[in-house]
Amino acid sequence: MRTAQKLNIIVEKQVMKKTIFITGATSGFGKACAEKFAQNRHRLILTGRRSDRLSIEAENLLQKYGADVLTLNFDVRDRNAVKIAIENLPEEWKNIDVLINNAGLAAGSDPIQDGNIDDWEAMIDTNVKGLLYVTKSIFPLLLKSECPHIVNIGSIAGKEVYAKGNVYCASKFAVDALTRGMRIDMLSHGIKVSQIAPGAAETEFSQVRFKGDLDAAANVYKGFAPLQAEDIANAVEWVTSLPLHVNINDLVIMPTAQASPGYFNKQL
Repeated sequence: MRTAQKLNIIVEKQVMKKTIFITGATSGFGKACAEKFAQNRHRLILTGRRSDRLSIEAENLLQKYGADVLTLNFDVRDRNAVKIAIENLPEEWKNIDVLINNAGLAAGSDPIQDGNIDDWEAMIDTNVKGLLYVTKSIFPLLLKSECPHIVNIGSIAGKEVYAKGNVYCASKFAVDALTRGMRIDMLSHGIKVSQIAPGAAETEFSQVRFKGDLDAAANVYKGFAPLQAEDIANAVEWVTSLPLHVNINDLVIMPTAQASPGYFNKQL
């Protein structure tokens, strides 16, 4: 086949509307990704633990963009719930092109010797096991796509450890390793695998980490301009829109005022 014809096929595949499956879509990066992809008229499968938020978000995207949205209410930590929800997708929603493994959290900020074991389990079950459960269930559906892609939302905490980050960092180091492993294992199936690793980003993340203490959450972002959820959504959209022969393995995104987890240029 001539080069020009090949390029035309690649362009056609990249501009086609895709079906995007997003976990943790009711807040933060997941919600921003849903908005970004809805703007471009892609079909969305949005998942989350909070059914009321899912309903509101789906209605909002329909009203603003005429988006075609399916919502699935489950917790990624529940292996059976994940399996049942995905196995019972309507036939017209089973051709999934992009999986965005976004669901994740940090719980607590204690030295490891003082850590809360329930917090540890919540982070490991969500950030690591939840990602695995969803990926394994979605994998057969990705094989039907002409442009299959998995995007794992990691963190700078998966690259460098910081004080009181211990188990959260460990869970995100696992995401980093799993992303690399998926890239190798899925290579022969033509599935792209990418990691987006943000630095400090102002979402509900710190509110969850500090268990509703709004003052403690706000202090995290004082004195500098943090990333916003939309910044990460823009990066995810860009990564998933590249030509078929191009894959971004790993993308670390930091606020200009942050060099690493512990180094900030804060104007206090």
